[in-house]
Amino acid sequence: MARLLSYLLKYKRRFIVTVVAVVAVSLTGLLPPYLLGVAVDSYMANGDLTGLTFISVILVGIYLVNWVSNYQRTYQMSWMGQNMVNEMRTQLFSHLQELSFSFYDRSEAGELISRVTNDTDTLSEVFVQGVVTLISDVFTLIGIVAIMLWLSVPLSLAAFSVIPLLLLLLFVFQSRLRRAYRATRKKIAVVTSRFEESISGMREIQSFAREQDAMKDFRQANVENLQANVQAGKLFALLMPAVQIVVAIGTCAVLWFSGMLVIGGGITVGIIIAFLLYITKFFGPIVNLTIFYNTVQSAMAAAERIFITLDTKPEIVDAPEAIEFSHVKGEIVFSHVTFGYNPARPVLEDIDIHVEPGKTLALVGPTGAGKSTIVKLLSRFYEPQKGTITVDDHNIREVTLNSLHKQMGVVLQEPFLFSGTIVENIKYGKFDASDDEVEQVAKTVGIHEFINSLSQGYETDVGERGVRLSVGQRQLVSFARALLGNPPILILDEATSSIDPYTELKIKKALTVLLKNRTSLVIAHRLSTVRNADNIVVINEGKIVEEGNHTELMKKKGMYHRLYKKQFKDT
Repeated sequence: MARLLSYLLKYKRRFIVTVVAVVAVSLTGLLPPYLLGVAVDSYMANGDLTGLTFISVILVGIYLVNWVSNYQRTYQMSWMGQNMVNEMRTQLFSHLQELSFSFYDRSEAGELISRVTNDTDTLSEVFVQGVVTLISDVFTLIGIVAIMLWLSVPLSLAAFSVIPLLLLLLFVFQSRLRRAYRATRKKIAVVTSRFEESISGMREIQSFAREQDAMKDFRQANVENLQANVQAGKLFALLMPAVQIVVAIGTCAVLWFSGMLVIGGGITVGIIIAFLLYITKFFGPIVNLTIFYNTVQSAMAAAERIFITLDTKPEIVDAPEAIEFSHVKGEIVFSHVTFGYNPARPVLEDIDIHVEPGKTLALVGPTGAGKSTIVKLLSRFYEPQKGTITVDDHNIREVTLNSLHKQMGVVLQEPFLFSGTIVENIKYGKFDASDDEVEQVAKTVGIHEFINSLSQGYETDVGERGVRLSVGQRQLVSFARALLGNPPILILDEATSSIDPYTELKIKKALTVLLKNRTSLVIAHRLSTVRNADNIVVINEGKIVEEGNHTELMKKKGMYHRLYKKQFKDT
């Protein structure tokens, strides 16, 4: 709670205005019962209409001040609450950009979406609605207690006698409610995850006629979420009647003592009326605080999940004295590199690779051999457990991540386009590029004519994930995006596997120009695309088993020869 309040305290002026407004609301709410008691004892009993008029005017003024103050406290707290949630969402999103790939390997997208949306919404409810009530009720309660003690100590003690019972109830329900609401946050995250997964995989679901299975999985997650919320509601349903019973006991105790005092002549009717009005106000804030307590349990469960994410440290960060790469020649050296996503099970063992500036290295081998992992290590998405990786004799651990990535252009096997236009997606590789530069790279990769054939040309909206383009077209756009920044290092990870033979021929023609005088790492299953590479490294089960150019490897008649013959045996 202290950590959450620190977000609000950033807006000190508004917070002070809110506190003043809350005090004003509490004070103006406390005066009417007292003035009503005075009116009964001093003016009604004596038939003093002038006094009654004076009291009525004062009451109208008090209610006006109460209304203005109430507006200010609600508006200011709403403003601060919404800005707090906005800042927290921005902070969460920004932090997620910095977390390492290993974090996303063990996290579900739906769960993260739930934290950024559902959990922050829950906090918004608490701070926009609950905190206003909390501060106001605390001030009101303090004022009521003081006035009640001033009016009658015996009656006050009768009212206060039930407070220990209320505290006991809250203590009993506290841990149960926290567990129940923690479960609701987890279950809604699963629902969000199933939904996100189903929308993303809708083509596969319908292609394999698995709509009923998807519905079954979602229904199961939804039912579990329902059950968790019902359980939390059940606990709250038990708590509220218990609180009301305690309040009724306290009210009855006050009524009984009031009767005794009136009969004994120890108190006036006006004081009794005022006290009974205050006793209603006394238990009102207690009930409100009980309801707020229930909301807080839900909010704390949401806050836990948010702060767990914010407190997760990136596993890969810049060294304290990391240098900035301005431009590199492109010499890459892997020296005795060993790495495993699970350190106990290495994916790569004792890898030695040397790529000279401006040369092309091809990585080939069976699926799962570790080819893509080499590229991920070069990009420093993961850290090797052993060995070093250098670019131009600089250990990449001693270079800032941002400047390292700016030296690389990457084209992946599964092209990812963002919602927006074709030109926006191409310019993602270089935001300040001119339209002429965009057209030039589009011509180089052979997609310019296709783009011009579209009704809106380069301003054509590609849809979410580029769904309005074919796989091959998306891949060509990603090629143009990678090349726009003219990177000294180009990485092609199965970049032509999703392209038809005709488009592949166009890409091959473009690559003869693009790879010239540029350090390139090419991962390919289609060995026809790597025949002209300066050096080919064959990887199997995480180890380098062969190395050389195409001609040399064919003469060795080893794994590369077998893979090549098997691939082209029907040609």
